[in-house]
Amino acid sequence: MALLLPASFTISPLINHIEPIQPLTQCAFLSSLQTSSSSFKHLNAQRRRKSLTLKASAATTTPTKKPETTHLSSSSETFKPKRVMVIGGDGYCGWATALHLSNKGYEVAILDNLVRRHIDEQLGIHSLTPISSIHVRAKRWAQLTNKHIPLFIGDICDFEFLSEAFKAFEPEAVVHFGEQRSAPYSMIDRGRAVYTQHNNVIGTLNALFAIKEFSEGQCHLVKLGTMGEYGTPNIDIEEGYITITHNGRTDTLPYPKQASSFYHLSKVHDSHNIAFACKAWGLRATDLNQGVVYGVRTEETAMHEELCNRLDYDGVFGTALNRFCVQAAVGHPLTVYGKGGQTRGYLDIRDTVQCVELAIANPAKSSEFRVFNQFTEQFSVNDLARLVTIAGKKAGLEVQTTSVPNPRVEAEEHYYNAKHTKLMELGLEPHLLSDSLLDSLLNFAMQYKDRVDMSQIMPAVSWKAISAKPKAAPTTIVSRLW
Repeated sequence: MALLLPASFTISPLINHIEPIQPLTQCAFLSSLQTSSSSFKHLNAQRRRKSLTLKASAATTTPTKKPETTHLSSSSETFKPKRVMVIGGDGYCGWATALHLSNKGYEVAILDNLVRRHIDEQLGIHSLTPISSIHVRAKRWAQLTNKHIPLFIGDICDFEFLSEAFKAFEPEAVVHFGEQRSAPYSMIDRGRAVYTQHNNVIGTLNALFAIKEFSEGQCHLVKLGTMGEYGTPNIDIEEGYITITHNGRTDTLPYPKQASSFYHLSKVHDSHNIAFACKAWGLRATDLNQGVVYGVRTEETAMHEELCNRLDYDGVFGTALNRFCVQAAVGHPLTVYGKGGQTRGYLDIRDTVQCVELAIANPAKSSEFRVFNQFTEQFSVNDLARLVTIAGKKAGLEVQTTSVPNPRVEAEEHYYNAKHTKLMELGLEPHLLSDSLLDSLLNFAMQYKDRVDMSQIMPAVSWKAISAKPKAAPTTIVSRLW
């Protein structure tokens, strides 16, 4: 199929060379030129088709009746969104959130380009749990609950597609999970670093413009940020803003950012763009700076095996506690990076969905950009290793711990005290990491331990070794994406 280019584009005979005329468009177009995976060629070609394949049908053949549009007032007291679009609804947090909101009576639609599943194939990794296709998932949910979740399959970096999805569903709130979420992935090579920033920053910009254009700026954006934006400063971490006095003058300013990967930097750029859009256009937005999530089951995903959520344990997408539980289940030493003093905020996946629901039910005001630190407890890596070791012994496992060279560039011993009161004030009832919860997660890992690929357990991505050359996948096949 011929590619239609703006008149300002000039392409040399060498396919990898594009004249630097329009940097933004150049970056978007590079993603289609340099994709080696046939699935990504198809996906990126879809972005630029004049006739988009917009799957706005429900997962079953029963059409979804769209309720009347709620009157959108500039006051948060009268603005109660009922129709929610979950961008990235096929992912780890997005899927659990979409089901939770649907179960709570919201009209929910999922928008996703399914890229996370393609990345698994290209890196040779897979979820510990078998996960059904998004279409099977949505059909099963409809059969169990008689609640229908329309699917919009496409890429938010394609503004034409996003526009059509907005006009079709008319969301009153948008929950934005649709970003490349892994710091290690963004540090594999230049291509993944560029993809991460392009996908995350441009996708969020498109969402902001869609809200401005198609909801008159009143749709509430609930955006998943990360505590990693703050870094590890030697002072307390506030929730988004800090009041400082300098040379006798006082002001409240955005809290300083010290991102530690190209992924975390993309989140910083998102925050700045959202704050500006709220100020300039009167948008309303909530930035959820989430900590490290653990667990796999929510009330909804436990209803049927076809609703099961993914559980990543590899060195690229696996989070610390999930990885440790899987390592303990298969008899692999827990891999502590460096000294193990790295301290972060953590929360159960059940609290993630609860926090999003609270943010939607209590929306930001017009022109307000508010920031909530979304976690419930703080642990160091050594703390987690100790807790998993104790739980493993109770389950009859001999759990060992080993220190491995830290692949990241980060402080391994540091002060860390982050505030997280705003969601508690809205009514968050946290699931703290009790012995019973940890035992449950460990038993879940033991249930699926036969699916563990031992070659994926050790970290394989080094912050300092990142190169402009595409890095081969563990299978020795070069999986160049962009």
